Amino acid sequence: MKFKKGIAAIMAALIIASLAGCGTDGEGKNTSSEPVRLLDTSEMFSGRDIENGYDESECTVITLTGDSAKVSGEGATVKGSTVTISAEGEYLLSGKLDNGCLIIDADSKDKIRLILNGAEISSKTCAAVSVRQADKVFITLAKGSENMLSNTAGSKSEDEADAVIFSKDDLTINGEGKLTVTANTGHGIVSKDDLVITGGSYTVTSEKKGLDANDSIRIASGSFTIDAGTDALHCENDDSAKGYIYIADGSFSITAGTDGMDASGVIQIDNGSITLATGGGNANASTDKGGKINRDWGNWGGRGGRRTPSGGSSAETSKTSAGSGSESSSAKGLKSDSSIAVNNGSITIDSSDDAIHSDGQVTVADGSIAITSGDDGIHAGSSLQISGGTVNVSKSYEGLEGMTIDISGGDVSVTASDDGLNAAGGNDGSSVNGRPGQNQFAAQEGVYIRISGGKVTVNASGDGIDSNGDVTVSGGETYVSGSTGNGNAALDYNGEATVTGGVFIAAGMSGMAQNFGSRSTQGAMLVNVENQKADSKITLKDSDGKTLAAYQPPKSYNSIVVSTPDIRQGKTYTLTAGSAKVEVKMDSLLYGSGGGMGGGRMPGGDFQGGDFPGGGNSPGGRPPRGRG
Repeated sequence: MKFKKGIAAIMAALIIASLAGCGTDGEGKNTSSEPVRLLDTSEMFSGRDIENGYDESECTVITLTGDSAKVSGEGATVKGSTVTISAEGEYLLSGKLDNGCLIIDADSKDKIRLILNGAEISSKTCAAVSVRQADKVFITLAKGSENMLSNTAGSKSEDEADAVIFSKDDLTINGEGKLTVTANTGHGIVSKDDLVITGGSYTVTSEKKGLDANDSIRIASGSFTIDAGTDALHCENDDSAKGYIYIADGSFSITAGTDGMDASGVIQIDNGSITLATGGGNANASTDKGGKINRDWGNWGGRGGRRTPSGGSSAETSKTSAGSGSESSSAKGLKSDSSIAVNNGSITIDSSDDAIHSDGQVTVADGSIAITSGDDGIHAGSSLQISGGTVNVSKSYEGLEGMTIDISGGDVSVTASDDGLNAAGGNDGSSVNGRPGQNQFAAQEGVYIRISGGKVTVNASGDGIDSNGDVTVSGGETYVSGSTGNGNAALDYNGEATVTGGVFIAAGMSGMAQNFGSRSTQGAMLVNVENQKADSKITLKDSDGKTLAAYQPPKSYNSIVVSTPDIRQGKTYTLTAGSAKVEVKMDSLLYGSGGGMGGGRMPGGDFQGGDFPGGGNSPGGRPPRGRG
C-alpha cells in the first residue's frame, strides 16, 4: 500500500513557486515590498503532505461500533474499546466509538495514513487518537466527511497524552472533509515533532492550547475556527532553528485566552485570512494592570512578555510546554521570541496585550493588517520594517515600537493613547518615569525612525513621532496629530532629525515642539500660532497661491512643523492654520526651532528663527529640554 503522488507533487510545486524570493540588504533589512523569507519554504510541504485521494480497496477498513470496532484487513487489532495500528499502511476509519481510543504504535520507520470518513471517537482515559511511535502519521479527512474527536472534562490520560490528538512523531493532517476537536481537558492537537496541515475544515475547542508542536506548525491551506483557553497556536523548542510557525494560506478565526500564535522561533505569514481575539480583546487592556511604568518596563521583556526593572524575569513570565498546566499571562496576537514576517494576507487582531510582538525583528512587506490593542500595536525588540501593504492600528497604547523603525512603503495609520511611533533602546537602568533605556537628554546610539516612502498618519495622545535617537525623513507622506498637552511633542527626538525629501506635517502643542535639524537638505518650518480647534485645516501655499501641502488634524494644536520638496530658501510662503494665517519668509532652509515657547511667529510676539525668551537661538537644532 503506497501513497499516491501525481497531483500532490504538482500542488506542492505550485505552493512553493508562489513563495517568491525576498528583497533585503546585507543586514537582512527589507528594501522593497517583496516577501521576506525567514524560513526556507522550498520543502515545507511534500506531495504526501498534500495528497488526499485514496483507494478503499487498498485500505484496511476499521468500522467503529459504539463500544468496540471491527477490522477488515491487516495491521490493526481491537481490544475492547481500544483500536491499535501497528504496521505501515492506509487505514479507513468510520463509525462511532464511545469512551475509546485509537492508538498508533508501529515501527519507528513506518509511515501510516489514517483516513477519517465519518468517524467519531470520545475518550475518558486516553487521547482519542494517540501516536506512540511511527516515522510519520498522515490523517486524511475524506471529501465531504464530518468527523468528531473529543475527550471528557476531568479525564486523566493513561499515557499522559494531554490532548485529543496526540503524536510523539511527525503528524500531517489533510483532506477535504471536516474535523471537530473538543478538548474538555488539556489541548486540542499536539505533535512533539512537526505538525503539518494542508487542507480541510477544523473546529477546535480546547481547555488549553488549540494546536501545539515542538518543532514546527506548518499550514498550507484549510479553514480553522479555534477557541482555546490558552494559546491557539503554540510552537516551542530550545533549538533556535525550530519552534516556528509558517502560514502559507488558509482562513483562521481564532479566540485565545492567552496568545493567538506563539512561537519560540520565527513566525512567517505569506497569505491567508486571519482573525485573532486574545485575552478578552482590547477592552481588557494589559496597560490597565500595574500602571504605565510597569507596563513600559515589561514590554521590553522576553518570552513571558513581562520583565522586572532589573531585567530579570518575574514569576509571571514563565512559559511551559504542553501539559504542564502553567501558562504565561501574555495575551498577544502574534508573538515570537525570534522574528515575524508578514508578506501578504489579511490579518485582523483584537488583543488585550501587544497585537504583534517580537523579541527581534518584525517585517511587513504586503497585505492588510487591522489592529485594536490594549497595549502596543506592533512591538519589535530590534527592528520594525514596513515596506508595503496596509497597516491600520486603530487603538493602542503605543502604536509602532522598536529599537529602529523603517517605513519605506505602504499605508500606515496609527492611533495611540501614548506615543504613535516610538524608537527606544533596551533597559539600561536609566529610565525615569518612562521606558526602559530612556534617558532624559542623551541620544541612544543605533536607535532611529526612518520614513522613506509610503503614507504615514499618526494620531497620538503622547508624542506623535518619538525617537530616543535620530529621525530621518527622505520620502513619502507623513501626517501627525500629537498631544493636546505641552508635555509631549508631535515630533520628538534626542539625537538628530533630518529631512531630505517627502511631505511632512506635524501638528501639536508648542511646549516641547522641535523642528528638523541643520543636516536637512529640504526646507522645513516650525510655526506656532494661537490655539486651534480640532479639525482646523492646515494649508501651505507659495507666493503664487499654489497649495503645496494640506492636513486636517483631528485634535487641537498651536504648533506646526511642515516640510515639502517645494519649500526653498529665500522664498515666502503663507501658512494657514484654522483661523490663523502666518507669512513665512525662508531666510534659511530652516525656519523656527523648538523648546520652551518654540520658534515661528507667536501671537503678539515675533520669535522667529529659534529666538525665544531665556532659551538662546538654536536654528534647526534642539535646545536643552526636559523629556515628555
